[in-house]
Amino acid sequence: MAGHDEKLNPRAARDHGGGLDGAIATYGGARADWLDLSTGINPHPYEVSGLIPSDWAELPDHGAFERLADAARRFWSVPEGAAILPAPGASAVIARIPGLAAQGRVQITTPTYNEHAAAFTAQGWAVQSDGPAEARVIVHPNNPDGRVWSEADANAPLTVIDESFCDVSPEASLIHMAERPGVIVLKSFGKFWGLAGLRLGFAIGQPNLIAQLNDLTGPWAVSGPALRIGEVALNDTSWADATRARLIEDTKRLDQLVTAKGATLAGGTTLFRLYNVENAVDWQARLAAAQIWSRVFPYSRTYLRLGLPPTDGWDRLEAAL
Repeated sequence: MAGHDEKLNPRAARDHGGGLDGAIATYGGARADWLDLSTGINPHPYEVSGLIPSDWAELPDHGAFERLADAARRFWSVPEGAAILPAPGASAVIARIPGLAAQGRVQITTPTYNEHAAAFTAQGWAVQSDGPAEARVIVHPNNPDGRVWSEADANAPLTVIDESFCDVSPEASLIHMAERPGVIVLKSFGKFWGLAGLRLGFAIGQPNLIAQLNDLTGPWAVSGPALRIGEVALNDTSWADATRARLIEDTKRLDQLVTAKGATLAGGTTLFRLYNVENAVDWQARLAAAQIWSRVFPYSRTYLRLGLPPTDGWDRLEAAL
């Protein structure tokens, strides 16, 4: 059955958070019973409101894309010389970026988000962890260890700066580099705003690069509801400020709770934490017995990653630990 499932879903074997159906198949319970801490998604999502029937019934107009792009430009302080492409999630852009240049070598320092290497490999690039290359990917801050990069690290003719988790620390953003030749900055809407199911992301870079990506994604790539919700949320800077403050406090609470049980902090952001434990698989199994799902990694025996629980999940996590 495993082989059959992988044929139906070619990404089934790729290492990601989520996968709650698999946890349920192994440990039982209904989806509503589980607390999923395996992802880095804000557990207090932005409140969705204001949708109108035409958002669902009509093809999105150009003006809706422009209003969303304008809101994104203000929120992220995008340089005037850079263009913005809304897309159906950052992953949709990641899959297309390797097609912007001739096949060559791409430097992707591991461990990191594995869709970048998968996308380049699928389009014939040679992936390497260091050394000179025609392209480079830096995930800033990095997933899973929270490493931040510098401007000097963006040094290849085609450079991808994945800032999917950078909204928790906007002061660290490298967005000012987006108008430089060959640089593409990626932004994810689903993580910070807690609306991953909306499937909304952004590619920001020189107009010629963004135009090429736009041609690859095709028309109406973003749904009407995503366009409207994204515009409203990006204009709500008060919510963003309050959310950053809450995430800082919740992160402190999570660190205290988990390290008190013998784990040590290995890194992360205020949307997820990476811990070193004696045996990550054992920790995951013990938490799963209490129907709490966590993240382990095939390349590390000791890495355990936890997202933040919602308000009503803290007592459950403490009891499970």
